[in-house]
Amino acid sequence: MQEANTLAGAGAPQPRDIDYQMWGRQQVPRFARDTTAEEPWPVGLTSHQYAGAVSRWPGCWVTGQIMQIDMRRRGSVYITLRDNDEDVSMRVIAFGEPANQAFQLGLKQGDKIVLFGRPEVWEKQTSLSFKATQIRRCGEGDLAERIDQLRRRLKGEGLFDEANKVPLPEFPRCIGLICAPGARAEGDVKTNASLRWPIIRFKTAYVKVQGPDCPREVIHAIEQLDADPEVDVIIVTRGGGSFEDLIGFSDEGVVRATAACRTPIVSAIGHEDDWTLIELAADYRATTPTGAAQAVVPDVNEQWNIIANNLAALDTLMDRTVKVEEGRLAGYLSNPMLTNPALMLDPLEEKLKHQRETLLNSMIRLVDYDTSSIESSVATLTALSPQSTLDRGYAIAQTAQGHVITDPTSVADGEEVTVIVSRGIMTATKTAASVRQ
Repeated sequence: MQEANTLAGAGAPQPRDIDYQMWGRQQVPRFARDTTAEEPWPVGLTSHQYAGAVSRWPGCWVTGQIMQIDMRRRGSVYITLRDNDEDVSMRVIAFGEPANQAFQLGLKQGDKIVLFGRPEVWEKQTSLSFKATQIRRCGEGDLAERIDQLRRRLKGEGLFDEANKVPLPEFPRCIGLICAPGARAEGDVKTNASLRWPIIRFKTAYVKVQGPDCPREVIHAIEQLDADPEVDVIIVTRGGGSFEDLIGFSDEGVVRATAACRTPIVSAIGHEDDWTLIELAADYRATTPTGAAQAVVPDVNEQWNIIANNLAALDTLMDRTVKVEEGRLAGYLSNPMLTNPALMLDPLEEKLKHQRETLLNSMIRLVDYDTSSIESSVATLTALSPQSTLDRGYAIAQTAQGHVITDPTSVADGEEVTVIVSRGIMTATKTAASVRQ
């Protein structure tokens, strides 16, 4: 009876005499019915009383579908188990051998399991969990199987192909943000993006991020931001949640709208261990909203460092170039040819003089040769001319008509003939002729 009274409501009839007990250093009512606004129970005592009452609840076998599972630490497992038919879930913990069973079974989201255990209250947070002592798998979850079938079908259509991915802009000016109103994810993205790139602007489309209206609103937001020419990149984000909470982002319409989006789109849904189909169709998958902000905008400090390093490298290159050119100029200035430019003309003048002498000698030899040739020709012509023959005492006899007489019988007796000798012409009359045989 006393144990039942421990959890009795504070509104129960109050007796005049209160049975006190000690909690820590203070005196408090023994039973819940004795607490008042003036004499309440401390939080620690309340949690302790609840834990004591829950520890006497009976153990039982429970079945459901895994919505979330955390097996990152060996020897401990944390599961969110959902009812197979109702929208009800419970937190399951397992340590030691039951946790090892979960590791060996390779449990994952969507698996149907059956387990035995007892309810337990963690007094530090007064949180109720079901502590499992045995865990067995009893099949794949229907919801997870349907999503996996959709994944395989859309993959066969090429919606997840790497060739369809659009690269993120290097220096975006405006981010289109799709999130729930007042969500922490919105603040994470905007704060981190603004810290990294202060000139960034946002256009935010608020949507429901779970429930039956989620897919329709997300599709509309994607299409709206994709049509906005000012939006350079789109981020779809929400915080973590159960597998069921995130199911809207595995909707076929959402996945197709993401794949068809011409603007680069980033998914930042849940935490690193969570998965949805929108991640496969997005151009980039960020594990957290903060990671999305870091992925889409550059770090202004890094950019300033890059500029500073490039300026320093440019200064070094310019200094080196100037020094090289100064050394080259100093070499020119110390060159005798440049200090006394006339020296450069001396070799050319000497060469020109030599070429003039060579040309003159060639002309003289050519004239001498031609003169000799002419003289030889003149001598030959002179020797062969008729005048030379006449000078040797020969004469040329011609008829009155000017024909040379070679046969005396061709001239009649008494006919006048003209005789040409070396120093003149005379006329004669033929009286007789003799022919030399």
